[in-house]
Amino acid sequence: MIVFPAIDLKQGQVVRLAEGDMARATVYGDDPAAQAMLFAAAGSQFLHVVDLDGSFAGRAENREAVEAIVAVFPGHVQLGGGIRTPDAVAGWFDLGVSRVVMGTAALKDPQFVKDMAREYPGGIVVAVDARDGMVATEGWAQVSDVSIVDMARRFEDAGVASLLFTDIGRDGLLKGCNIDATVDLARRTDLPVIASGGVKGLDDIRLLALHAGNGIEGVITGRALYDGRLDLAAAIAMAEREG
Repeated sequence: MIVFPAIDLKQGQVVRLAEGDMARATVYGDDPAAQAMLFAAAGSQFLHVVDLDGSFAGRAENREAVEAIVAVFPGHVQLGGGIRTPDAVAGWFDLGVSRVVMGTAALKDPQFVKDMAREYPGGIVVAVDARDGMVATEGWAQVSDVSIVDMARRFEDAGVASLLFTDIGRDGLLKGCNIDATVDLARRTDLPVIASGGVKGLDDIRLLALHAGNGIEGVITGRALYDGRLDLAAAIAMAEREG
């Protein structure tokens, strides 16, 4: 199982939000590239980056910060946030991003996402962000009438790399990952699932890793790392041992 440390970008700074609320952002640094290097030094080969401003704007708003991260991080960078056009997708891959995460576009224009998945095999991740079991979009500002399972199943035969499932009600709150819902989704779809939202410590990593055989590909963690509640090297070791 892969541990993805997260770098969320807001106006060029490294931040974490509570429940996806831009007004509830905690700033953890103003040098995203330096943060990426710290994660690499701890043994990370994968990084999850989100352009938070881009999620709301529908276009890249933290491009310079992403460029700086990609330039220094020796592993794979997975990027999400406002990526909703073919040019945007192509631009990030040309820059060196390994995988692109698409959420709002996946709900509003699923054919576009399927087209991108065919054009970039293994490069597209579909974000299934949920509030009370229903898909949320536009930087989590809007909740749809589509269930997470229905959303996931739309892309089973599309060639997407994996699903990124986030329980918004837990994100950034250190409540513990919603393991039951994540595993249930993995069991009900043929696609690998990346868990996100609420990770608070090593126990979350261990429990998710035990379900790697059920389709849990990885887990994203942010606030627990920044607050010192989770040691990244220990988390990676745990994921490799149990998963």
